[in-house]
Amino acid sequence: MKRTNLIIIILFTSIVCNAQKYYTRSGVTEFNASEKAFEPVVAINNSTTAIFDINTGEVVGQVFIASFEFKNALMQEHFNENYMESSSYPKAIFKGKIDNFSKDRLKTVSEFDLVGILTVRGKEKKISTKVLVKEINKKLIITSNFMVKPEYFYIKIPSIVQEKIANQIQISIKYELVEKK
Repeated sequence: MKRTNLIIIILFTSIVCNAQKYYTRSGVTEFNASEKAFEPVVAINNSTTAIFDINTGEVVGQVFIASFEFKNALMQEHFNENYMESSSYPKAIFKGKIDNFSKDRLKTVSEFDLVGILTVRGKEKKISTKVLVKEINKKLIITSNFMVKPEYFYIKIPSIVQEKIANQIQISIKYELVEKK
């Protein structure tokens, strides 16, 4: 009898915990490393995976580097082979927390602090930024913009193209998360 009760409690707990997580596999992550006078250095990734636990505020995101798409195929090739070395470092990972998250505040767009560690090319960097969160039709829409520098992740920019690539790269995210069932 005790064993049956323990199994029921464990199953109930796992169901309740899972009901409080939201996820996406089609999040949009975009970066812009453009300098005004030169060709745009912009790429978009439409297959970011993210999981958000509304009880703890913990968030984890994963982006496959080779999935970033550029308008210029040669730029995409250089990005993957020379700068990001995507065959050796296939993904970027973010692990963090949305501080003081409250689902009660989502009737309107609410701003929260996001703090965590971004790992790119095996190098970690603490990221602190603001995120906007709103619930629409039982989906959580999370958006944010933040800046990173190539040197955070030991990305070397050759001097021949250094003036064509921004010193700070703008990262934009837009994730539409659904409840994990």
